[in-house]
Amino acid sequence: MDKLQKMISEKSVVIFSKNSCCMSHTIKTLFIDFGVNPTIYELDEINRGKEIEQALAQLGCSPTVPVVFIGGQLVGGANQVMSLHLNRSLVPMLKSVGALWV
Repeated sequence: MDKLQKMISEKSVVIFSKNSCCMSHTIKTLFIDFGVNPTIYELDEINRGKEIEQALAQLGCSPTVPVVFIGGQLVGGANQVMSLHLNRSLVPMLKSVGALWV
């Protein structure tokens, strides 16, 4: 859990993903299209990916990918991110942590 907390707190936008997950691809594309440079951890490619996935589950993330943290705070998965985007809350949130300057 300490390793996960360190990963989350080091960058303004952190996405936990898997290459095999189509929703992960969609969320990564959304942030990149905004001009955000998220830190992306592909849990199916990195060492201890299973451990990190279990720690995400302990935080209440279900499903465990994609999971987005903004400013060190858990935003949630694809549904939560898309809801924020549709109600126009995502961009202000990204601006507030310095991830977006537009």
